[in-house]
Amino acid sequence: MKKIYIAGAHSRARTLRIYLEYLYPDMRVEAFVVDDMADNKEVVDGVPVKLIDSRLNPEYTVYLGVRGVNHARLTDELQSVGMREIIPVTADLDSQLRNRYIASCFSKEGRSFRLVDNLPFDGQTENEVSAKIYVAHSVYDKPLQDKYIPLKDETNLQVGAALTKSRISEEALTDDQGENISARNRQYCELTGLYWIWKNADEDYKGLVQYRRHFLLPDDWRGRMAQNHVDIILPVPLYVAPSIAGNYRERHIASDWEYLMQYFQEMFPEEYAGAQRIFQGNLYCPCNMLIAKREVLDKLCEWLFPIVDAVVGHGGEKADPYQNRYPGFISERLITYFFESHRYAFNVVYANKNFLS
Repeated sequence: MKKIYIAGAHSRARTLRIYLEYLYPDMRVEAFVVDDMADNKEVVDGVPVKLIDSRLNPEYTVYLGVRGVNHARLTDELQSVGMREIIPVTADLDSQLRNRYIASCFSKEGRSFRLVDNLPFDGQTENEVSAKIYVAHSVYDKPLQDKYIPLKDETNLQVGAALTKSRISEEALTDDQGENISARNRQYCELTGLYWIWKNADEDYKGLVQYRRHFLLPDDWRGRMAQNHVDIILPVPLYVAPSIAGNYRERHIASDWEYLMQYFQEMFPEEYAGAQRIFQGNLYCPCNMLIAKREVLDKLCEWLFPIVDAVVGHGGEKADPYQNRYPGFISERLITYFFESHRYAFNVVYANKNFLS
């Protein structure tokens, strides 16, 4: 049995542990290691949490299960106490582990895990469909340090435009034109962009990404979607602990989640048991990112927004700006539920995504 440490003890580290122990049955996480116990529990998911100090076993490999911005600092701290083999979990490594994990989980359920990159394509339908991927920006976005070359089908959409006279550029579209909910952006985040796309864009394929998060797509993704009759591209599912529902309760205000489930029970009694089952699972598609056929996006949004509005009508505004964004956090789980519960009705494929600093 190969024993390892994972640096970090929050969601990234917990997810990394699942991937590693599942993919490498001879590997066991001996402890999560952190540089400060103030914001950490002593035990997480049955694994002890330990301080980075000289009591760590230098023979163990350490995987860095934290954001990339913290890799250099933690590497220095770990090396200072004698740790020799330190593996940063980069975005590429994280994607590799996640894709292998999801492919294996799907296979055990008799499902196929398909990436848009791997779909067959003969090059004949590339220009037969119209498509646009809208990139949500706001005037409060921090400048990117990473360089990014936009896809030819991407166009910038300023969200929350109704709340400011500032504009991110002269060329960018704004979500305060036509039928819109732009003024709700402080709570609804990129959902004001999704609503605008639903009500105002008319392409055959319509997508939403964010200025820091973009799909990693082949240049001919439109043709691949058309030729393979794909209904929607979603981000590769992410494992969250202890469950989709439990993860929300831990990270956000639990009463909003309880109201959501009460709403399901009252408004969709025939779906309630299925919703509970899916939300007790661990896989969900994060970030409110998608690319869908126009009619599929219509069906999703017609179902999604009344539920989000009902939860907001109950939960109101929160004093904490981060927790006030709960409609967006709720919608990530709802989008996952919608396509998982209708998995036989829609042809779903997946794409990896980047995360720009």
